[in-house]
Amino acid sequence: MATAAAALLRLSRSRRPLLPLSSLRLPPPAPYHHHSHSQTPPSSSSSSSHARLPAFLSFLAAAAAAAGGTTVALCDSGIDHRVGGKESTELVVRGERKRVPNEFIDELASFLGENLTVDYEERHYHGTPQNSFHKAVNVPDVVVFPRSQDEVQKIVMACNKYKVPIVPYGGATSIEGHTLAPHGGVCINMSLMKFALNRSQKIKSLHVEDMDVVVEPGVGWIELNEYLKPYGLFFPLDPGKYGTMRDNVINLQAVLPNGDVVKTGSRARKSAAGYDLARLIIGSEGTLGVITEVTVRLQKLPSHSVVAMCNFQTIKDAADVAIATMLSGIQVSRVELLDEVQIRAINMANGKNLPEVPTLMFEFIGTEAYALEQTLLVQKIATEHHGSDFVFVEEPDAKEELWKIRKEALWAGFAMKPDHEAMITDVCVPLSRLAECISVSKEKLDASPLTCLVIAHAGDGNFHTIILFDPSQEDQRREAERLNHFMVHTALSMEGTCTGEHGVGTGKMKASYLEKELGIESLRTMKRIKAALDPNNIMNPGKLIPPHVCI
Repeated sequence: MATAAAALLRLSRSRRPLLPLSSLRLPPPAPYHHHSHSQTPPSSSSSSSHARLPAFLSFLAAAAAAAGGTTVALCDSGIDHRVGGKESTELVVRGERKRVPNEFIDELASFLGENLTVDYEERHYHGTPQNSFHKAVNVPDVVVFPRSQDEVQKIVMACNKYKVPIVPYGGATSIEGHTLAPHGGVCINMSLMKFALNRSQKIKSLHVEDMDVVVEPGVGWIELNEYLKPYGLFFPLDPGKYGTMRDNVINLQAVLPNGDVVKTGSRARKSAAGYDLARLIIGSEGTLGVITEVTVRLQKLPSHSVVAMCNFQTIKDAADVAIATMLSGIQVSRVELLDEVQIRAINMANGKNLPEVPTLMFEFIGTEAYALEQTLLVQKIATEHHGSDFVFVEEPDAKEELWKIRKEALWAGFAMKPDHEAMITDVCVPLSRLAECISVSKEKLDASPLTCLVIAHAGDGNFHTIILFDPSQEDQRREAERLNHFMVHTALSMEGTCTGEHGVGTGKMKASYLEKELGIESLRTMKRIKAALDPNNIMNPGKLIPPHVCI
């Protein structure tokens, strides 16, 4: 994602050798390039007039006028984004791409050295999401690999000076098109940003007694937890138990579009001082700034845990047990629901012979006696709701084997249809409506000719559907979109949300989703904030806020 979560979840991939500085040249348009316009670098007086933020939102119109041309569009309805209009269902995100000037490339190269490339394969890799079917007509013009906040600041200031779009790139885990570059520009890959006091020191600071840690975005989640393990701590990414990423960030530092560096707070566990800028920036999906440092909450490693699994005849029974468990007050660390299609995929992919019925998985943590007590209480609840084959394990290897079933769910789905792509839904409803929402959705999914798998974080009302479709078949893509649309509107009718975890990006940037959930005035307020902080519209343009929203 272009959020702090994405920054912490860096995928391991060997980098291609970067081009030597002597070979740097203006990159050619992408082969599937859509628009091409010449661009003249602004004069120094023009760029300096926007070097600082407007004093208040009342200066918004003046800031927009000063930016000139179409770089600040207070109403973007005329721009051909294709995806993200009122009711767009097109696959490819279109945008206006302007060639970046040679002077801009030279300026970046002067301080980045070898950590800059215009190699087409590298640009195409960064402009093509690794876990998503979303595509754009353009790719980044240049990919940069900063090693410090100072370098990020210089990159952003240069982009603002030349009005070149920026796409922050963290863990490459986004699945809603967050890292697409429909307008070209600069992709800022944060993978080299690791604090390096020495070769082994990649963590800026750890405060064991305060249970927090300060890291830069190049540190991966697995890497961080390996570092924390000797201290008896870990950083969880489990929305059902510990909340979403924004709930676990204490403060952050970010480079704003004009180059200013903002720190959003102290290390205090709570604060009522001013606007909650940390959560504003985390939720902005890279449209308000580039995150360069985060301080996150840590948790104690549990002394003991139990993993349990139980089968059900219907998905409603399984969801009802998840709800009853949460309402009972039992302290469950995780509750995951997998439907019979998902279990079938796991059997096919891993050679297992699990009963192909709706299945719940639980994790209980605490002392050995406490975890076992909670397990037996849940077993009783499951039995009352027609549950069967309740099993639980305590040995580390056995627990790991059971959780592999959930961790490999997506890849197992792809194994069913190797030549297909996945449209992944992300609705979330109040817990009391979960069973109803899943049941209604499941009827539609089962009636569809497409293969659809259901996975739910049943402890917090969030569930995903993996809808497999052949992207070369227009009828299949539209059927996938129809199912997605149905589930979103079902969730919204139950006072839920179109996205519990994955964010908006370009995939959910539809008026019928966001206006119904948030209201047009909320979207206009977001647009005003965006225009005030980013008058040149360089930060991840064409994402999050539908282009038809006017202010």
